[in-house]
Amino acid sequence: MVVGDIATGTDVLVIGAGPAGYVAAIRAGQLDLDVTLVEKEAYGGTCLNHGCIPSKALITATNVAHEAAHAEEMGVHADPAVDLSGMVGWKDDVVNQLTSGVEKLCKANGVNLIEGEAHFADEHTARVSHGGEGQGSESIEFEHAVVATGSRPIEIPNFSYDDDPVLNSRQALALESIPESLVVVGAGYIGMELAGVFAKLGTDVTVVEMLEDVLPGYEDDLARPVKKRAEEFGVEFHFERTATKWYEHGDGIRVVTEPAGQAQAATDGGAQAREAEEEPLEIDAEKVLVAVGRTPVTETLDLENAGVETDERGFVPTDDRARTNVEHVFAIGDVAGEPMLAHTGSMEGQVAAEVIAGEPSAIDYQAMPAAVFTEPEIGTVGMTQQEAEEQGFETVTGKFPFRASGRALTTGHAEGFVRIVADADAGFVLGAQVVGPEASELIAELGLAIELGATLEDVAETVHAHPTLAESVMEAAENALGRAIHTLNR
Repeated sequence: MVVGDIATGTDVLVIGAGPAGYVAAIRAGQLDLDVTLVEKEAYGGTCLNHGCIPSKALITATNVAHEAAHAEEMGVHADPAVDLSGMVGWKDDVVNQLTSGVEKLCKANGVNLIEGEAHFADEHTARVSHGGEGQGSESIEFEHAVVATGSRPIEIPNFSYDDDPVLNSRQALALESIPESLVVVGAGYIGMELAGVFAKLGTDVTVVEMLEDVLPGYEDDLARPVKKRAEEFGVEFHFERTATKWYEHGDGIRVVTEPAGQAQAATDGGAQAREAEEEPLEIDAEKVLVAVGRTPVTETLDLENAGVETDERGFVPTDDRARTNVEHVFAIGDVAGEPMLAHTGSMEGQVAAEVIAGEPSAIDYQAMPAAVFTEPEIGTVGMTQQEAEEQGFETVTGKFPFRASGRALTTGHAEGFVRIVADADAGFVLGAQVVGPEASELIAELGLAIELGATLEDVAETVHAHPTLAESVMEAAENALGRAIHTLNR
């Protein structure tokens, strides 16, 4: 503590006001704990300000323009003009509405809000710097601390985000003009979502991915429709290649890529680089977007002063109650590692607050959904068939294609399917995968089925309104039971 400094005290100090941190703070406030929430930049964190919400706002806006321009078969003829500044302004209004709402909710639940950057001084004291010169700092003594400082985009060698043509996802969402051409490095969900946004805006998009396909981690039959649709938008792909550098060329830049094995061998100094037959591929563009993953923000926290350990990648290991190796210090959200999803962080935040309040709460990832907002969308929850069988289940699956859905056909988006995975003996729903229209919404029903221990019979006998996309969930369950009405049973 600084000489002359008077420390304030709190039951719970939450560091970071993203979807993990502010949820933890609000829940702790609801449980009558004295809570202090420290945020250095903006309430809502990356999700609300620079990630989930801004990207989905732009995805929606670009979909409106794209669908209006391609609805001739519905008898609609339009030539929409896109005003990117107007689109970004609308997106910013959505963001501002949500972030101001977070601040109001925190205050309404008795949370003390402090703007600044916190770091640990010892196991029960944190120091908060209030920003610029002359802004001062203060010490806070805490009974419990919750680390929720989130993550930031990974920077790769020779592609600094300080260089104008190089963008991370946050910078890409704040562009003031539509680039004529864009190289996207990384075909994960962020890269594919933004590739779709800019392709629909008319940008010439090229995706470079070091692996052999898009959306690593998702089953092939889920990723395949996304790649096919992106190609229909004009997106060009180069797989098993690594972007190694860029240089100015003409009015734009030229991105140099090498075969992924060659680039790795060169990094390792091995002989493979010299023997590689494939030549570097150079791609001209106006901008390059790097979307190769995210890394935790922990280096500013002085975690060692509190005795908190991190792993080799900088993440903070936790148990099923969000506790770190120090019993009164918790870590939630992206800093706690995979799955790095906003709703996962929110759930972990609620659990952390309840454990601190003495409640018997614990984290259960069994029914954790994931959604990718590409076209078509992907939604998954629970186990895949392979994962279930690896865990010893004898499985049965049911599938319903959207081309057999009356509602899907009336939306003009009938690609994809709903698949449900269940235990063959008892019929319990173990997992589900959806690729197609509104997959991000449909997956919620299947997550509830897993959470409640519902069976295929439960899902199949739940009457779904007609005509809706949700009927596809019921039809998939009926298919698994061998009594589907609108598809052939196999």
